[in-house]
Amino acid sequence: MKTQIDHLVVVAQTLDAGVAWCEATIGITPGPGGEHALYGTHNRLFKIASPTSPLAYLEIIAINPAAKRSTEAPVRRWFDMDDGALQAAVSVEPRLVHFVANTDDIGAAVATLQAQGIERGPVVSASRHSRRGLLQWQITVRDDGQRLFDGALPSLIQWGKPGAAEPLRLHPRNSLPRSGVTLKGIAITHPSATRLQAAFDAIGLEGIAIATGPANLAASLQTPNGLVVLQSLGI
Repeated sequence: MKTQIDHLVVVAQTLDAGVAWCEATIGITPGPGGEHALYGTHNRLFKIASPTSPLAYLEIIAINPAAKRSTEAPVRRWFDMDDGALQAAVSVEPRLVHFVANTDDIGAAVATLQAQGIERGPVVSASRHSRRGLLQWQITVRDDGQRLFDGALPSLIQWGKPGAAEPLRLHPRNSLPRSGVTLKGIAITHPSATRLQAAFDAIGLEGIAIATGPANLAASLQTPNGLVVLQSLGI
């Protein structure tokens, strides 16, 4: 299977707070995103692609106070967004909390992690409208909403309608202009570094430095404000 970095997840208390943080920290205004009816969230996006991570973008996501979730919606939102500690942290400042990896066979990737005793979660079909049409994808979301490994183990995503001949034709990167921001790399420290490395190897995710230490996910970005390092700091 082919697996690579898809996008970084920055959670904000509100989307307006996320935009203001991005302008001050990164030096750009994020582009438009959309609403996720299933989880009651909305986002803003900007491209951070590089030759080694050609799909990469950054998502600023927040709970949408105007959303009316149906009775069929999951009890817990994705990316631990209902977790009290995470909510307390992002109420101070938006925070990098997670990243998502793109795979060309999400079922096989989930099964591979299960064989290592890691339950990444069921594969959920989701969609949202964009300026270029309907974006559709499959993503792993645990029923409890947990990210696992303090956000250092990526959620898995496969773009396009299941069985689509051109799964990446409506990838978000195709509607995002150049932002002037480039992902230089991701580095992880975690007490379970050995297990994380084995999981990354199993799904074919390369190029991410993993070392033993306190839980932290760090993403280095070259920006109009210079080199900026976003960190999860154990959240």
